[in-house]
Amino acid sequence: MADVHAETLPRDMIAVGYDAPGGPDVLRPARIPLPAPGPGQVLVRVAYAGVNRPDVVQRQGNYPPPPGASPIPGLEIAGQVCAVGEGVDAALVGATVCALVAGGGYAEFCLAEAAHCLPVPAGLPLAEAAALPETLLTVWHNLFERGHVRDGETVLVHGGTSGIGTTAIALCRLFGVRIIVTCGGAEKCARALELGADHAIDYKAADFVEAVKTITGGRGVDVVLDMVAGDYVPRNLKCLAEDGRHVTIAVQGGAKAELNMAVVMSRRYTLTGSTLRPRSNTFKALLVGEVLREAWPLVEAGALRPVMDRAFPLDQAAAAHARMEAGEHIGKIVLKVDG
Repeated sequence: MADVHAETLPRDMIAVGYDAPGGPDVLRPARIPLPAPGPGQVLVRVAYAGVNRPDVVQRQGNYPPPPGASPIPGLEIAGQVCAVGEGVDAALVGATVCALVAGGGYAEFCLAEAAHCLPVPAGLPLAEAAALPETLLTVWHNLFERGHVRDGETVLVHGGTSGIGTTAIALCRLFGVRIIVTCGGAEKCARALELGADHAIDYKAADFVEAVKTITGGRGVDVVLDMVAGDYVPRNLKCLAEDGRHVTIAVQGGAKAELNMAVVMSRRYTLTGSTLRPRSNTFKALLVGEVLREAWPLVEAGALRPVMDRAFPLDQAAAAHARMEAGEHIGKIVLKVDG
């Protein structure tokens, strides 16, 4: 391990995990050994860690970490590099970064692949930096790479005030894409419009399929970014224009859907989807590189910022999960780790 500050590193650290799956209350802090960076890795002293829906699903026992990943929850972090592994430039020690990680974020220190780190620009608070990697990379890959959305097109995004939804609104606004979102309630719809959504549909008060038809003059949208799946899928397809693309990134409403494939064929739909966490390190490095080229300049310029909901201390991770599960949040929830 190459580290010019090795003598300052402790032997162990506080991390928040769980002994068995369950509700938010199973999360608890514990002392565990400090991990050492392997080849291509860095060790980050975590300042903030993002809280995401996959963390909740993992804690419930329905989303096990991929082989080799830390069992500690947490898929995105921000902080300072304090050690580097073999093959990593020692000049990175002391750098302030945010990173996509496959696990381990709910801790005082976290391992990250050096190629999965993004530099934190001056003026970007670390809480906001920690709220960017998971959702920004997810939305970029699924909306722009898998969904092939282009400027001038229209997308429908469910969960408009979630971390994914608010990130999608920001990117669509910056890249000339018209965006319609669904939200649960008039207050959330109003907030989505304030953030830049072109239209917001209260799915509790209106049929979003009919609303999309009215908004688009019967044409439909070019892309649906869906986190619900289940019985939403056939309804989503009714919202698509010809040659439309349907991209699934979560199955909160159920993993199975019944479709009329004759409609898929006749209207030339494309159905796709992805999960980011189990993808290879090489794929993630390429995705980070594309975001660094195409979207990160907007972060550096101050034009792209996450919508922040609330920061909880690390030892209150259970409360952070409870808030996410209650669906009351707007934007990103983070854990304050360092200091």
